[in-house]
Amino acid sequence: MKIFVPAEHHDGEKRVGLVPEAVAKLIKLDHSVEVQSGAGVSTNHSDASYVSAGATISTNVENSLATANVVVSVRPLKIENISRLKSGAVTLSFLSPAHNSDEIRALSEVKVTALSFDLVPRISRAQSMDALTSQALCSGYRTVLIAAEHMPTFFPMLMTAAGTIPPAKVLVLGAGVAGLQAMATARRLGAVVSAYDVRSSSADEVKSMGATFIDLGLDALEGAGGYAREMNEDRAKAQQDALKPFISESDVVITTAAVPGRKAPLLVTRDMVTGMKPGSVLVDLAAETGGNVEGSVAGENVVIAVNGGDVTLIGCKDVPSQLAVHASKLYAQNAVSLLTLMSSDGQIVPDDSDEVIAESAVVFNGEVRNAMAREHLGLTPLPERSE
Repeated sequence: MKIFVPAEHHDGEKRVGLVPEAVAKLIKLDHSVEVQSGAGVSTNHSDASYVSAGATISTNVENSLATANVVVSVRPLKIENISRLKSGAVTLSFLSPAHNSDEIRALSEVKVTALSFDLVPRISRAQSMDALTSQALCSGYRTVLIAAEHMPTFFPMLMTAAGTIPPAKVLVLGAGVAGLQAMATARRLGAVVSAYDVRSSSADEVKSMGATFIDLGLDALEGAGGYAREMNEDRAKAQQDALKPFISESDVVITTAAVPGRKAPLLVTRDMVTGMKPGSVLVDLAAETGGNVEGSVAGENVVIAVNGGDVTLIGCKDVPSQLAVHASKLYAQNAVSLLTLMSSDGQIVPDDSDEVIAESAVVFNGEVRNAMAREHLGLTPLPERSE
C-alpha cells in the first residue's frame, strides 16, 4: 500500500514523519513509500537518501495525498490537505484531541481513520509505538542544556587553585520520562539534583537517576496509565506552600508536569519565583499547554526582577524539534512499529478490536471515537463498547 510522508507545515517543526532507515523497513513489508521533496532536509536527509532507501520523491503533494493509503506526519495535516485524502485512508500523527477540533472534524468528514500517538496505550506490547515517550526523552535532555546555556554559573563542582566552585542545585518537578531524563542529564553535568512528583510510586525511579526524592507529606495523586491525575485547589495550594523553600534554594528549576488532554497544572506561582536567588533559571517544558510556572510564555524568555537581580523564566516550545535528527529517528521507528501492527500481506488494515488501535483512534472510518474529541466537538458520548 502507498504511504506518503509530507513536509511539516507547523512553524518551528523540524522533524519528519519517516527517515530513510524507516522507509527501507516499510518497503520490506511490501509497501511503497512516497516522500515530499525536501521533507527531510531539517533532519539532514536529502531526497537522494530517501531514493536510496527505496522511496519515490513527490513534487505534487495534492496528488500524493489523494492517492495515499496512509499518511505519516508529526503534526496534524492542514485542513485543506485533509480534504484531499481519499475515504478509507489512515493518518498517523500527534493529533491531540483537546487542541485540534477543526482538524478532527475535517478528518471525520472525509471518512478516514486518524490514529494519534498522544493516545497509544502504555502497555508492554505497545512500548515500541510510544512516541510520547520517545519524544519526551528528547525534551527532558534538551531542557537541561537550555538551562545550562542561560545559567551564569557552572553546573559541576570545580576545585581550582583560584578557589572551589560549588555544584549547581537543580530541582525537577515531574518524574515522567522527560523529568527522569532531565535528572539524568543534570547529574551527568555534575549538578546536585532533587525532584518531586505527586505520584509516590515515582520515588524509586527518581533515586535510580541519582537524584533525591522530595517527600512533601501530601497525599499521592496516582492516575491511569502511569500519569498523574488533576488536583483540587486546596491540594495545589498546599503543594505550592511546601515546595516554596526547595525552589528558593535551587539554581535551576525544570518543570515537566502534564495531565494528558488537560491544561498543565500550575506548580510555581510568581510569588515562589520572586523568592529565588538572582541568576536562577526556570525552564517550563509545559509552557505550550498552559505552563507549570505562572507567567511562562511558550517560545519566550521572561526576565523577572528579584531582590538583587533577575530570574530567567524560559517557556519551552517545539523542544523535540531542537534535536530533530534523533527525535525523527525515534518517531519514525514508532510509526514503523504501529504500521507493522496493522500490516498483513502488503495491506494496512486497522483493526479496532485491537486495544492499541482502539485507544489510538481519534477517528475510525469517519466516526469520532475519542471521548475528549467528541466533547470538544459538541457530540454526544458514544455508548461503552462491550468487551
